[in-house]
Amino acid sequence: MGQALVTAIILEHRFGQAGPAIRRRRAGQRRQGDESKQEDDTAQPQSPEDHPTYPLHAQDAAAHRPFDVGTITGVTCLSTGVSLPTRYLLVRDNGCPSDTERFFKGLIQPPLVRRRDFGTSCVQTGDHGGHPLRSSSLAVWAAALVFSTAPVALAAAPAGPPSGPAGALRDLPAQDGLLPVRVDKAAGKIFLTLPAPAADGVMARYLYTPALRTGLGSAPTFLDRGRIGQTQVLAFRLLGAKVAVQFENPRFRNPTASGPSADFATSIVWMGDAVPLPDGRVAVDIAKFLTADMLGIAKSLGQEGDAIGTGGAPQGAGKGFRLDGGLSAADPASLKLFPDNLEVDAIQTYTSDHPGAEVENIAPDARQVSFTVHHSFVRLPAPGFTPRAFDPRMGGFSTQAVDYGRPLGQDVVHDVANRFRLEKVDPAAARSRVKKPIVFYLDRTVPEPMRTALLEGINWWAQAFEAAGYIDAFRAEPLPEGVDPMDVRYNIVNWVDRATRGWSYGQEIVDPRTGEIVKGMVVLGSERVRQDILIFEGLVGADKVGAGGPNDPVQVALARLRQLGAHEVGHALGFAHNFAASTQGRASVMDYPAPRIGLVDGHPDLSDAYGTGVGAWDRATVDWLYGTAPAGQDDQAAADAKAAAAVAAGLRYVQDDNARRPDTAQPWGGLWDDGADPVAELTRLMAVRRAAIDQFGLKALAPGEAVAELRRRFVPIWLLHRYQVNAAAKSVGGVTFAYSVKGDGREASAPVAAAAQRAALSALLSTLSADQLRVPAGLLPLLSAARNGSDNRQFDIELFATAGGPVFDPLVAADVAASITLNTLLAPTRLARLAAQHAADPQALGVGEVLERLTAAVLPDRSDAVSRRVAYRAIVTMAQVARRPGTTPEVAALLDQRVHEVAETLAKGRGDADERAWALSLSRQLLDPQQADKLLADHPRSVEVPPGDPIGGESDWMDLP
Repeated sequence: MGQALVTAIILEHRFGQAGPAIRRRRAGQRRQGDESKQEDDTAQPQSPEDHPTYPLHAQDAAAHRPFDVGTITGVTCLSTGVSLPTRYLLVRDNGCPSDTERFFKGLIQPPLVRRRDFGTSCVQTGDHGGHPLRSSSLAVWAAALVFSTAPVALAAAPAGPPSGPAGALRDLPAQDGLLPVRVDKAAGKIFLTLPAPAADGVMARYLYTPALRTGLGSAPTFLDRGRIGQTQVLAFRLLGAKVAVQFENPRFRNPTASGPSADFATSIVWMGDAVPLPDGRVAVDIAKFLTADMLGIAKSLGQEGDAIGTGGAPQGAGKGFRLDGGLSAADPASLKLFPDNLEVDAIQTYTSDHPGAEVENIAPDARQVSFTVHHSFVRLPAPGFTPRAFDPRMGGFSTQAVDYGRPLGQDVVHDVANRFRLEKVDPAAARSRVKKPIVFYLDRTVPEPMRTALLEGINWWAQAFEAAGYIDAFRAEPLPEGVDPMDVRYNIVNWVDRATRGWSYGQEIVDPRTGEIVKGMVVLGSERVRQDILIFEGLVGADKVGAGGPNDPVQVALARLRQLGAHEVGHALGFAHNFAASTQGRASVMDYPAPRIGLVDGHPDLSDAYGTGVGAWDRATVDWLYGTAPAGQDDQAAADAKAAAAVAAGLRYVQDDNARRPDTAQPWGGLWDDGADPVAELTRLMAVRRAAIDQFGLKALAPGEAVAELRRRFVPIWLLHRYQVNAAAKSVGGVTFAYSVKGDGREASAPVAAAAQRAALSALLSTLSADQLRVPAGLLPLLSAARNGSDNRQFDIELFATAGGPVFDPLVAADVAASITLNTLLAPTRLARLAAQHAADPQALGVGEVLERLTAAVLPDRSDAVSRRVAYRAIVTMAQVARRPGTTPEVAALLDQRVHEVAETLAKGRGDADERAWALSLSRQLLDPQQADKLLADHPRSVEVPPGDPIGGESDWMDLP
């Protein structure tokens, strides 16, 4: 350590000051040698705490050069033996007293700067780090100058920790685990100690995943407790005096490079000040990084995009949300440190002047919405995991890589299947125990009887793992007390409350380099089971609740909950939806199961509503994804053989892209459908629906319930057929295809047979019959009961539009049901396929035939209001589809011609006064271009259909898994 002439400014924590301060003598005190002053020198204070203070702003001190600023501790005055306070600001003037004095005179004006007994002195100092005053960890300081006309020797205390921020870290308690961490709870700082940087500046790499510890409670936003963000490979990289948080890009790979490919962008998402340590390591405070919006919360609050790929539309969305840094902070007290992971929370607040109905319905102050965001830093998984190539024939999730080192003749783009690391104790054995079983822990907040039902359903997966040769490889159990569900070491099934019913979903934290699943995280909406009970009460009566037996709505809802638990954990295990399973006798829990409702003595029956256990497809996919190769066989070859065996067994598979939208072509891919023949099932279900409607009434309510609740319970019964309509419509213009590979015999797709398409069309048109769409007259008074009390958003948005106040409008109910059929039948993509198929084969069903049969079904009988409303909706829908941008010119021409012909027919007028008025008015609007434009512009695509999927969707009613 060298000698240096310095000016020492004693630092202390002084609350209430605007910034650092320069101390001066008290009034009446005089400088040494000033004989004009009469005050007694003995009054001079002996402690710097006795001095008043004046502000000295950090930016002023930092702006002056060539001075270095830092801190030291433990300085003692040799002349007096007085130990000075433990924190100092040192301004090194490189031996130039005049510069030192000019420095202080530039900051404050005389007479505030006065020489003191403790003057400019030579001190022994260690490396004080050269950090500017503004980087001090204390927010507000007071200071005292120590001046003297002659230097006074100060000796440093015995060698100790470094001065400056590095030295200040020494005073903070240390924690060891994934990496050393020091936390300053009072200042809200979290310092990570990173290894010395490599040549490229990278000090450490971890898997990083953000998640929500607290949610909004709003289904459409998907801001649920337990929702996780995208897993990244995060690198801490030293760039000069900064530490960068860099998301690397492992998707693009070059085996000749020593690290990530330099040809593709990475993302630096944050930078913080580096604190160099004497041993070459670097510390950095990550508190500000933890408050960054890594989950895209602002975007989700505005319901922008499609958070989990459900196709839902915004519901009560706000706009203009932004992260408010002044209302956001890391939570040092939340830190949990383990050998392989670091877990920590931050509070993030988002503000908007236009929060929207969803947020207004929930937040105490809708303009300011706060979340606890969790951050996981995870050690990169150890070597030894064997990636498995993704196979399009099997239902799984995948991680894509673009590997430029693959042999010529192979595509550089390839996918590996996402799966847990599951290793047999005896790899050569056909059946063996495992080194580490897959365990899912159920949220402790799940009440009974839902807890038991969920554990039973989730544990169905053990059957499939046993069949694949694993003994005790999978289990579900309650989360042990004291375990943090956010801890990445635990696979969790969260039980989440929301203001309205909403989606449940299974998620994975996946190593993007290999596809290894590190953690499974499931979110189950607690309203799921209550919504099911509401539907089943409408079918069989609320009086059966708690009675036991096959028609007890509670028991049926628990059966559904078992399936839901298995379904969502299936996603977390790596399995995708299979929307064809319902056509093969409940072949998979990864389908969306419709309740199988029977008719017994003319009454709805729920005794076979849901199946039990995993199906044939589930066992096949577990064996393919997790099963091992027989001794002596290549692992990938064995997996290929298992996929081929599933194909040979005739197991069908249809994933989301080819099933979720009602206008898709694959006839086997339906959501919430049932039966080996979707068309025959629609006809059967319409009979069940009619029986349920005819019996619907006060029996759907428990004693004491508000009669107004009937309006809400009536909706799912009235629309009981909506899913099966979509499933049957897929045969019209349908095409069968498979996710085939060369050599499996399923390479060619084929249109659905013409006879099957015409049968499907007939079944669909039967749903437009006025008899099917007429609400029983006796129900209307009950459905018009008034409601009193505070607002209930779920009640408000799950009803048919009324005729004012509580008055039920039966024509709206008819219009909604008709619209469901018309919108799916006349979807532009379906009509385009029909046109192409008819052009290739004149015997095939074509657009012209569909339109002719449609108008023949709805136009001839216009004797009552229901018939006229259905005909009106059919004609307007045809006219609207003709003008949609996605409609092909050939199809648009056929639609336009049909609408014109119908308008000319209506212009002739016939029937009674009501029918003539309806026909002539509609014909005038259609035949006059200006009136037609206004008609189609003023009318939406269809009447408002109450949500089917969890709130925000357009096509489903039940809560989706």
